[in-house]
Amino acid sequence: MKVILVDDEPMMHLILRKMLVKLPEVHVAGAFTDTKSAASFLNDNTDIGLAFVDISMPGGSGMEFAARMEALASPLQIVFVTSHKEFALKAYELSVVDYLVKPVSQERLQRTVNRALASQRGIHSPSLSAPASENSGRIVLTMLGDVVVSNDAGRVKWISRKCAELFAYLLFYRGKRIPRSRLVMDIFGGMHQTNAENYLNTTVYQLRKSLEPLGMREVIRSENDGYALELKDSVIDYVEFEKQVEEMPSIDVGNVERALHIERQYTGDLFGDKAYVWAIHEMVRYAEMYTSFVKRLAEVLISLRDTTSASKLLLKLNERNQLDESVIRHLMTIREMTGDKKGLTALYTDYVRLLSRELGIRPSEELIHLFDMLVSRLTNKK
Repeated sequence: MKVILVDDEPMMHLILRKMLVKLPEVHVAGAFTDTKSAASFLNDNTDIGLAFVDISMPGGSGMEFAARMEALASPLQIVFVTSHKEFALKAYELSVVDYLVKPVSQERLQRTVNRALASQRGIHSPSLSAPASENSGRIVLTMLGDVVVSNDAGRVKWISRKCAELFAYLLFYRGKRIPRSRLVMDIFGGMHQTNAENYLNTTVYQLRKSLEPLGMREVIRSENDGYALELKDSVIDYVEFEKQVEEMPSIDVGNVERALHIERQYTGDLFGDKAYVWAIHEMVRYAEMYTSFVKRLAEVLISLRDTTSASKLLLKLNERNQLDESVIRHLMTIREMTGDKKGLTALYTDYVRLLSRELGIRPSEELIHLFDMLVSRLTNKK
């Protein structure tokens, strides 16, 4: 997918280019310091799929640019990259793909690109000007890393955090009637019973109002003093991810590209940073599923001597859990394969310090032995 950068600070062009070049799925086709130049470029280059746009710029704000693209029904997807957190709510009114606050991490950028790629493959670019109807297209539910509901008519804007949580809960038990008493206990636990029941009534109303612009109000059904979510033509990202992982019990040279595609679909832990108490068990289960899958994939990539791809995946796991010794073992092996003795020593030394500082323990005898063996190999190669 071709992307452009729109930011009045040339330094941000350099930073984003350096980060995006690590993502083989995208190619930076141009960088601009004002929205007028970007719009002119887009007139002659209709194959641009994504724009990273600063909000506050002289000569035309990023929001004005996004609104203009939306009014033109442009297929261009937009990500705001800015230092201004206070603009987030307003930004999402424009159906942008994501909103990144500087400084942007590599992992966060990867999640954003994955989301844009998934949107490009699965649905048309959302436009709030499109008429909402019951037949407005397939419903796409992005629950890995966030709670996002969209279809051809646009993206749901949650009226409150609790109505987003209620939707996530009903989605988790989709097709089943959930008694009001259980919803009160699981979502509004800790409140006085009467207050909790009133809050539930308000939240159901807010949820239906949130879904209404996309023609989805009726997916929330009232049944025998309870509620159920009934979805027909929908794609749920965490369901698809689990299905595809289960369909690949082994990874080899014949399906490694497919495995890499599956890995990119995991754009974050279940429901992102929402940390719903009732979903903790499943969040951990999906995270462990992802970790196990990536480790298997990394082992195959190492056997194929694709150390670049393997390192990228293993470093993602290391960011998630810096204490995972098996990840360190693989990274040490890659350092030895690439002849990076200095990098190998630094990696091992940092891990030893981390164990001492955080847990007060030494590395395992197996890791110590592996380090000595790898260093010896590198020494003997010279």
